[in-house]
Amino acid sequence: MKSFGSVAFGAALVVAAFSGAPAFAQTKIAIGCTATTDCASAAVALEDGIFKKNGLDAELVLIGLNSNIPAALLSDSIQIGGPTPSVFLQAADGGLDLVAVAGASSTAKSTVDSAAVVTPAGSAVKDAKDFEGKKVGAPGIGAFLHVLFSQWLIDKGVDPKKVNFVEVTFPTMNDVLKSGAVDAVVTAEPMLSRIVGSGTGTVAGYYLESIPDGRPQILYASTRSWADANPEALTAFRASIDEAAKIVNADPEKAKGAISRFTKIPLDVLSKMKLSVSDPKIEAEQLEWWVGVMDRQDMLQLKPDAANLIQK
Repeated sequence: MKSFGSVAFGAALVVAAFSGAPAFAQTKIAIGCTATTDCASAAVALEDGIFKKNGLDAELVLIGLNSNIPAALLSDSIQIGGPTPSVFLQAADGGLDLVAVAGASSTAKSTVDSAAVVTPAGSAVKDAKDFEGKKVGAPGIGAFLHVLFSQWLIDKGVDPKKVNFVEVTFPTMNDVLKSGAVDAVVTAEPMLSRIVGSGTGTVAGYYLESIPDGRPQILYASTRSWADANPEALTAFRASIDEAAKIVNADPEKAKGAISRFTKIPLDVLSKMKLSVSDPKIEAEQLEWWVGVMDRQDMLQLKPDAANLIQK
């Protein structure tokens, strides 16, 4: 006669087989992102059980500065991170063996007002030339917002080297601007709406206006060694992000709820803003555009091979 435990175990296997759920332990991954809307696909994939359905035991880790993500990947405190292309390319240029594994968000004309340089209410800073000699806070030196704001200055005839950039995390931007510790902050949603809505600052310029569509804002990356050692987990991650990206773009209100719970930014702030376009694609041509932008700002020692930096 079979014991009750044996019968129960057998029944559990049958249920697992017919439910489509993994019968055994799932692959654990920690995914690190900063407090922006760009990792909405990961937030939705976690909340909707998409990662779990695809065999991943995933968690989201909030990272203060985007420039800290490569170090977090190397230390294995996270296995996948959401760096900006510029942070990713600088890390690779510096010898870190990282690879892009999927896209997170990309530029679009409909979302150019989702990032801006913001000055304190009543500031005399009105145009690009006024930023010379000023202290400007950015959420990561060399990250997406810093690089594209610098490009905006160049396009308007201002040398970004004449601006004093300092790193300021997204969650502290409102207080830092209010205190007068900086003359401006280079920010993005959802922090942009929060700063303007509180009356702390006003928009001095939308510097994404001249950027072509379809350029990555945030990409998902890992170490090459982790990607090579975990092909099944990587396939599951990509499938999850692809499914979740469709949900984000079709149902932004649902995505805002997931972002709010991850970043702890109030939903009433998020409800007033646009989400970045969720785009799971990442191709060499997209990274090559970024290499060109960064090369013009003397940010790279070498010229990275964009195709070699994308995990197949």
